[in-house]
Amino acid sequence: MNKNDLVAAVANSTGLSKADAAKAVDGVIDSISGALANKSEVRLVGFGTFSVAHRKASMGRNPRTGEAIQIKASNQPKFKAGKGLKEAVN
Repeated sequence: MNKNDLVAAVANSTGLSKADAAKAVDGVIDSISGALANKSEVRLVGFGTFSVAHRKASMGRNPRTGEAIQIKASNQPKFKAGKGLKEAVN
C-alpha cells in the first residue's frame, strides 16, 4: 500500500472526500514527524510507538576500497509495534 492507496482507504472508511482524506493523512504524518523532530515520542495505543534513537559516531569501512571511514552520530526514527497491531498481523 502506498500513500495514495492509504488516502483512498481512509476516504472509503470515513466517508470523507479524497481531498479531505489526503489532508488528514498529511496532517497525521506531519504531526508525527514534528514530534520526532522535537525528540518526543508518539504513542498510539493498540498500534505502536514512534520514537527517536540516538546512534553514536562509529568507524566503518568503505566496501569498495576497504578504507576506514568515520560515520557521524545521528538520530534515527524507530517504530515499535503495539500488541493490537501484532495480533492483527498474526
